[in-house]
Amino acid sequence: MTDNPPSDLYVQERPAGGLTYRPEDLAAGDADRRSVVTKAVIPAAGLGTRFLPATKATPKEMLPVVDKPAIQYVVEEAVSAGLTDVLVITGRNKRSLEDHFDRAWELEAVLEDKGDSTRLARVQKSAVLADMHYTRQGDPKGLGHAVLCAAAHVGDAPFAVLLGDDLIDEHDDLLGRMVDLHGRTGASVVALMEVPREQIHLYGCAAIEPTGTEDVVRVTGMVEKPDPADAPSNLAVIGRYVLHPRVFDELRTTAPGRGGEIQLTDALQALARSDGEPGGGVYGLVFRGRRYDTGDRLDYLKAVVQIACDRPDLGQGMRSWLREFVAELPEERGVPDPGGDG
Repeated sequence: MTDNPPSDLYVQERPAGGLTYRPEDLAAGDADRRSVVTKAVIPAAGLGTRFLPATKATPKEMLPVVDKPAIQYVVEEAVSAGLTDVLVITGRNKRSLEDHFDRAWELEAVLEDKGDSTRLARVQKSAVLADMHYTRQGDPKGLGHAVLCAAAHVGDAPFAVLLGDDLIDEHDDLLGRMVDLHGRTGASVVALMEVPREQIHLYGCAAIEPTGTEDVVRVTGMVEKPDPADAPSNLAVIGRYVLHPRVFDELRTTAPGRGGEIQLTDALQALARSDGEPGGGVYGLVFRGRRYDTGDRLDYLKAVVQIACDRPDLGQGMRSWLREFVAELPEERGVPDPGGDG
């Protein structure tokens, strides 16, 4: 993960034309239509094996990023975009996740008796952030299956999906812009980020056509973790989606794909091929802001340091210590990481 993604966007040449939405219309439309999207889905049923043994008894989503669990950042992002109805897809051993967004009466009473209003407010905030709901993904059948578990709660309304491994800087309004783009096009919207082509095999990859708006593209196809030589672009799909409810119909008929799992990418590929039909079509919003990847150990540590450095209450002291620490580091000798790839 880099703060400043490469600007040399590589896109495989494609035939001109084929747009079903005029570029000028992407800047038009009724902004109030974003209120139609009120529900957010957060898949959180994974086992977090990359963080063992820490995740043996603690959900990965509850690992602290400075002084808040990672999932709270995600819920706060959803609420900031106006999505206050939040469904978390959980699994076994995730009870502490639910407890975090509930009241802690005994703790609150202790803090109140001590007159510690600052910490009391922090503890109470998570309980009133959003209207929280939970359902379990009984079998680990992939992201597509996790999203399908939300069908009864979501119904026939558009909704957002936020993956907990990706934290978006609070100063960057990615999700709100995606909701706006959905309101203007009626299509599903995915967040895209430019990555070096040699890293595209780590992500889902989008084939795209330009729309005339610099950071908005029409997605014509998607490939899950392609070989760099075969990748249609260097645009990686990151963990934010605003989806038309038609995606549930596609997921119900999607056969298991890569890894024997039901892939959300496959359902989005079907929607992209259905452009022009009700509920069809997929647009991409190319994100060039700050994203913190907590998907593996090294990137998680980077995210903690970066966020701490930006905090008004911690940043000055953290940055000062970090400069001293880096200056005293021994010269790199190329010792391999015994922990593997995270």
